[in-house]
Amino acid sequence: MTTSEAKPDLTKKPFDAAPVPEAELRASDADRERIAELLRDAYAEGRLTVEEHSERIEAAYGARTLGDLAPLTRDLPAHRPVSTEKPQGVAHRAAPAQAQLPARSESPTILAIFGGSSRKGRWRVGSHLRAVAVFGGVEIDLTDAVFESPEVEIEAWAVFGGVDIKVPENVSLHGSGVGVFGGFEVREQTAADPYAPVVRVKGAAVFGGCEARPRRGKKLREWVRKQLDG
Repeated sequence: MTTSEAKPDLTKKPFDAAPVPEAELRASDADRERIAELLRDAYAEGRLTVEEHSERIEAAYGARTLGDLAPLTRDLPAHRPVSTEKPQGVAHRAAPAQAQLPARSESPTILAIFGGSSRKGRWRVGSHLRAVAVFGGVEIDLTDAVFESPEVEIEAWAVFGGVDIKVPENVSLHGSGVGVFGGFEVREQTAADPYAPVVRVKGAAVFGGCEARPRRGKKLREWVRKQLDG
């Protein structure tokens, strides 16, 4: 090698990656759920219309980055910005031992034929559900569900089978159905909270049964969070 040939600089990094802007950071499930909770509170307070709430909820769960989430609550007074930065001078707090998982997305139709089917736990409830039980049983438990609509209509059809529906004690429950050689019972109630969701049940039971009732001691907290937290 001659002295005129340049030697490679082995200390130089092949890539000089610049820091990623915060808005381009990937959103986590916890980030999406936090924004969804703010949107539910805003809807319960009358700050969002049904269409606005539905559109923003869909956008929140479909967001890929923190920048996608930011505009969804920017015009709300309860807006808490999504940020990964830690406040200066604040000691780090350990994460809770059991973090709450995001609510599941489920099909609006629940079918049981010569068997059983149940829907319970933390799942997202839209404006319409259909339960069909033919020589089988369907159980719908809304006590831990996340309501995304102010009104939920449930169509229950039982033929030589049964449909059992449980709702939180602090939502309104109304409806009725037809019993043909069977029973169809809806234990109606009206919630004290005017912003509480309304569950309406209709359908028929032929040689079977359908029952919808409040589950005492179980309250819907995500919808009326502000009132319950005081």
